Amino acid sequence: MERLDAIVEQLRIWQQRINLVAPSTVSEVWTRHVGDSWQLLALAPDARLWVDLGSGGGFPGLVVAAALVDRGGSIHLVESNNKKAAFLRECARIAGLPVKVHAKRIEEFAASFAEAPDIVSARALAPMDKLLDYVEPFLKKGAQALLPKGQDVEQELTQAAISWHIDAELVPSVIEPHAKIVRVLNARRR
Repeated sequence: MERLDAIVEQLRIWQQRINLVAPSTVSEVWTRHVGDSWQLLALAPDARLWVDLGSGGGFPGLVVAAALVDRGGSIHLVESNNKKAAFLRECARIAGLPVKVHAKRIEEFAASFAEAPDIVSARALAPMDKLLDYVEPFLKKGAQALLPKGQDVEQELTQAAISWHIDAELVPSVIEPHAKIVRVLNARRR
């Protein structure tokens, strides 16, 4: 809890200088962002190595990292915006999190990352079709993707199915009644 408190405190400080989350959601940070991120952990209780793409304001990456301290795991946060990457590094330092921040584009990171993560995640990053482009290199290494999505998830999956063969399941969000988490086991271009 102390680690999560530190993350939220830093978010509130940095949010005044750079846009990390939608300003309208800052007052709901514990449910809208922390809780929404925390629920991913139940879907991957044995995961030790995570990759979070487009980490931005640190959700779910920093929240997952707070849990991985006790599990003996680590997470790689990929964020191309240098200011946001600086925020992620500072949060990790202050909270003592097992994080490595990569200030580079996702495609560049994926091409250079040799490890095989257990989980790859991305929240509020892109439509499903584009997300599958980003996560596919990690799926090929045996990772599962956990992708929180809003109420339009079925439409996004239908659109993505035009270009992709997708082996996925929808898990209801415990935070937002209309949201789902897309657990992708495999995806390949048609």
